[in-house]
Amino acid sequence: MFIETIKPLIAQHGYLAVFCIVALESAGIPLPGETALVLAAMFAGATGLIDIKLVIFFAALGAILGDNVGFWAGRRFGLPLLLNHGARLGLTDDRIKLGQYLFEHHGAKIVFFGRFIALLRIFAAFLAGVNRYSWGQFLFYNATGGIVWAVIFGLGGFAFGDAFERVAGPLGKIMLGLAALGVVLGWWIIHTQEKKLVARAVAAYPGPLRERAPAAEQQAAREEAAAGE
Repeated sequence: MFIETIKPLIAQHGYLAVFCIVALESAGIPLPGETALVLAAMFAGATGLIDIKLVIFFAALGAILGDNVGFWAGRRFGLPLLLNHGARLGLTDDRIKLGQYLFEHHGAKIVFFGRFIALLRIFAAFLAGVNRYSWGQFLFYNATGGIVWAVIFGLGGFAFGDAFERVAGPLGKIMLGLAALGVVLGWWIIHTQEKKLVARAVAAYPGPLRERAPAAEQQAAREEAAAGE
């Protein structure tokens, strides 16, 4: 269904369609950005009406800009929501600190490889913002992942056409399955080691979490100012 809807959009709007679909997916809206990229690449290879280099460029640009929107939304609104309502879900301040601690130590892998996994592609940027991941590091690993992703799937669709599309679908499901397995294993490890990990997180981030949030906001303001220079 998605494919039949996207095909005329690609044919009529070309690069703009690729950019918008990928950007919206990256910002947190569940749209088939990867499918749009592959279809546009196949269209470029089959017709020559659009340039594969520009398809890859606009896909990467959409991924990077969309992820940054998701990141700043998570940073601005995600943590306050957790502070005010997280306790209802069992997310105490110590557990929120644990999430920040894990993201600080493994955030690069989540941001980079999240670009290649369906659900993480939608939520990784928002989670990075919620967990106060460094914007500078996020920008680097996010841009690197977005460019590599756009090149691989763009050139794959351009060179192999329908064959790549048939492979990309099952491959995405396999990666999603592996990601789900990783989540289960990660949950089991965290659950069995939670006390030790929480102790490390509390030691790393001493004091009330509500005092840490304004400090993070000041850091975000400095990063925004640096980005605008």
